[in-house]
Amino acid sequence: MKSGAVLTERQQKWFATVQANFEKATGKPLAAWVEIMKSCPETAPRAQAAWLKAEHGVGQNHAAQILDACRPSDGPGWDEPEALRGALWKDAGSLAILEAIEGVADGVDGVISGQRKGYTSFSRAVQFAATRPLKGGRALLGLKLDPASSERLTAAARKESWSERLIAVVELDGPEQVDAEIARLFAESAENG
Repeated sequence: MKSGAVLTERQQKWFATVQANFEKATGKPLAAWVEIMKSCPETAPRAQAAWLKAEHGVGQNHAAQILDACRPSDGPGWDEPEALRGALWKDAGSLAILEAIEGVADGVDGVISGQRKGYTSFSRAVQFAATRPLKGGRALLGLKLDPASSERLTAAARKESWSERLIAVVELDGPEQVDAEIARLFAESAENG
């Protein structure tokens, strides 16, 4: 598993294309959009993105770029995976589960681990698994599998911030629960990706 790679090659190409076409697609340079955002009445990122769409016709990907440029530089960004990981996986119990999942990922060819603000993703060409900490030293693992493929899986009860393709989840109470069955499901999910 490539840890710290952050993005797959496909994702890197996509981001490069989005950045290269930004001004052409939006009609303004990024600095101008940062100034426009100063007049935005919204404070929550989703509401700000909706405002950009409603008032200026800016799509989701370009809105994300604009909001990232407006973000205070005191917190870690997407390009600082170790800082994001440290901020997210503070609980030792949850971190032990993540490390067990990473151990499973090491046994699957071509897996890239990427850290996001709210979860750790696992990708090949596309994201096929993700995990985030839960209260009490636990973790939630999302997989690109049919929930009926194992008794341990359930359908995602809420919309997660990771890929909508990850429709099966399993709550893990400790690293010992990352067993042969979870390893099998993780590998199957990678094949589905």
